[in-house]
Parts: sequence; C-alpha cells; structure tokens
Amino acid sequence: MARLFGTDGVRGVANVELTNEIAYRLGQASAEFLGKTIVVGKDTRLSGDMLEAALVAGITSAGGTALLAGVIPTPGVALLVRELNAAGGVVISASHNPPEYNGIKLFDAEGFKLPDAVEDEIEAFITAGGLEGRVAAARAAGDEEAAMPSGPDLGVAVEVEDACEIYVEHAVRSIERQGISFAGMTIALDTGHGASSLTSPAALKRLGADVVVINDDYDGTDINVKCGSTHLEPLRELMAESGADVGIAHDGDADRVMLMTPAGDEIDGDIVEAVCALDMKKRGVLAGNTAVSTVMCNLGFVHAMRDAGIDVVQTKVGDRYVLEEMREHGYAIGGEQSGHMILLEHNSTGDGLMTAVQFLAAVKRSGVPVEETIKVMTRFPQVLINVRVKDKHAVGESAQVAEAVAAAEAALGDDGRVLLRPSGTEPVVRVMVEALDEAAADEHAKAIAAVVAGVEG
Repeated sequence: MARLFGTDGVRGVANVELTNEIAYRLGQASAEFLGKTIVVGKDTRLSGDMLEAALVAGITSAGGTALLAGVIPTPGVALLVRELNAAGGVVISASHNPPEYNGIKLFDAEGFKLPDAVEDEIEAFITAGGLEGRVAAARAAGDEEAAMPSGPDLGVAVEVEDACEIYVEHAVRSIERQGISFAGMTIALDTGHGASSLTSPAALKRLGADVVVINDDYDGTDINVKCGSTHLEPLRELMAESGADVGIAHDGDADRVMLMTPAGDEIDGDIVEAVCALDMKKRGVLAGNTAVSTVMCNLGFVHAMRDAGIDVVQTKVGDRYVLEEMREHGYAIGGEQSGHMILLEHNSTGDGLMTAVQFLAAVKRSGVPVEETIKVMTRFPQVLINVRVKDKHAVGESAQVAEAVAAAEAALGDDGRVLLRPSGTEPVVRVMVEALDEAAADEHAKAIAAVVAGVEG
C-alpha cells in the first residue's frame, strides 16, 4: 500500500482519492496527535467546503475545537496557529495542482509541517480505523469503559474573525518596521483564482503600491487554470499592458511566488533568494552567513553566493528538507527554484506574500529598478532530460553511467554541473546539466542520457 502522506501532506482527486472518510480521520488525528485546538483553513477549490465539513466533524468527534479561518493562504494558517496559541493547524489545499485535486496538510503548535515519524503514526491511526477503531480495540482488550466522546465531551467549531487581516497585517508590519514604503511602485499581480486573492492585493496596497490585479475572483473550478505562478503568460500580458515595475504571481494556496521584470522575464526562486540573502548579509541579519537551497538550484545561485562570501547548503528536493536544515543549524533563509522560500524570522513555512514583500524591500534598498537588482545572479543554462528506464537502481550502480558523468564534469570544470536524480514515483531518471553555454549543456545532457537509457535492469 502506498504511503498516505506525500511530500506535502495528503493529496489526490477530491471525493475519489481524497475522500470525506480520509478527511474525517485526519481531523480526528489532528485532535489526538496535535492537541484539542486546531486552526482550519482552505483555498478556493469547490471541494474545500465538503472536505472542511468532514475534517471538522473529525476534530469535534474527538473532543477538539476547530478554529475556522475560512479561505486563507497556507502560510496564514501557520501564522494563526502561533497567534491564537492553538495546538496545531490544518490546511485544505492542493497548492498548484488543478481544481479537481485537493489536499490536507498539518502544522504543529509552532506552525511547522510534521516530521515523517509523526505522519507515520497518524497513518497507522487512520489505517486502524481512527478513534472508532481505537475504542473498538480497547473494548476487545477488556476495557469496557472505552467509548467515543459524547455529551459535553464533544468539540465545537468557532469562526475566527479577521483571520486574513491578521495575516495581512503581519506582512505589512514586517516592512513598515524596516522603514520601507512601496509608494511610487506599480505592481502587476496574478492571484491565480486562489487564496491570495483575499490577502496579497490588500497588503501591497497598504504598503503604498499601485496594484493592478487579475484572477482575483474565483468560483471553485478555476484555481491555477492557465494562470498564477505555474502559468505566467497572463502576468506577462498584464505587465505589458500596465507598464508595471514588477510582476507577482502566486499558486493556489500562496505558499510560493514567482516574480517578473517589466520586460516579461521570469524571476524564479533562485534569483529571489539570491537578492534577499545578499540584502540580509548587508543588514547583518543573515544567520550563520548561510543560504539553504536544494540540489536542483541553479549553479548561478551558488556562484553568486560564493562571490559574495555567503555559504550555501544544498539539501534534497523539497521545502521540508530545506526547513529541516534551517531549523537544525539556525539558518534564516532557504528556498527552492519553484518559488518556495522560507524566512524563519517572519514565518515557519513557505510564504509567497512575505517573500514578495521582502524581495521588494530589498529592491527599494538597492536604489535601482528590479531588472538591475536581479543582476546579482546570472543564471546558468540548464538542460533537463527525463529518461525512462527499466531499473532506477541499476543506473545508480552502472560503471558506464559513472564514466559518462565523470567525463562531462571534467569537461565542464567549475563552469558546469551534472546531476542525476531518480524520480520518486516513476521509472525515470532525471539528467540535469548546467553550463556557461547552453549548447554545451545540451550536448553533455544528451550524451549522459543516451548512456542511462542503455543500462539494462
């Protein structure tokens, strides 16, 4: 049986793979494993109401109190857990996935995602039938008093007033404390028909910017559809029409952000992290003089940090691994090329709005336009080839593949990089090569991919 939890909570097609029963059991688990007061938020998907009802039924059946935050970005729930002194939080969202999908992710009392070990305990609880299964097992073992909560022991659901306002004000204060205003700046914003529709426009306007917004309406079936951080063409068109100084695009739950120059060039997570890390170093707030990223970050990021005297730690792909490294060593900034960035001074998880405003504050301090600020990093051309194989493990053990990689690395020297990474879900090995010259990157990637494809399982 496949593991219930993926890299970012439980996810699947709503009412087919992610059912009301699973949501109900996860609600019970949150009250049993995290504590009796749970903040619940959701994005704008049509299935959000259905899954919220089941989840809250689970929380209250276990004697817990569900604090209903309504539609709110994922980082808003992480913040509210701390602000309201709750025992944990649950977000109903499938992030950047299509509208028919949904997901459920849990936060602990500090607003951090749960470690694998706790997720494994929760999965075992759900597999055993949840709280009802636990009671039945206890009675079968001779505990005749074991019973489900009832009467005054049942929980309640309480709406959180001004949930989005608490989150917006948190982002605004973080910039005002730095003495920064966005007055005179025009921002083009695509909220992707998602949760940030209720928060990002308000925060940016409150900081003084002129904001031109698209896709800030929603009907539950349009979230992430040809818009937002994974589909930047609508933002690019808006930039051209509005003459904005910078563009911002969120995914459905706004835990990530992508930005854009006036010319329509994408500013990805690597560039955003480079700008913010350099700004933090100048201000003396870059803990450990270190920026955390993943093995998939662009080599240009590593070089930019090295040239600025900043150490880089690279983790496995996934923001949870970035966060683990940050927490273990006390680092302040970490991110991914996809636009997830964690700024532990401000929040405990990826936060698209906070990332955007901190980036814009760094731009303001630089005294030059966005397109000049981002020149602190030069992206290396990156070629990625997905090779379908019979046996991913055989590729990793192949002497021929090792020789091909070594030959490419020798040819590239310090001006290039080779990375082979097996897919976690498919019989695929990803061959990635970076080089100063795109033609060289393409040539080496194809040569290695041909050797990988020839490995017999």
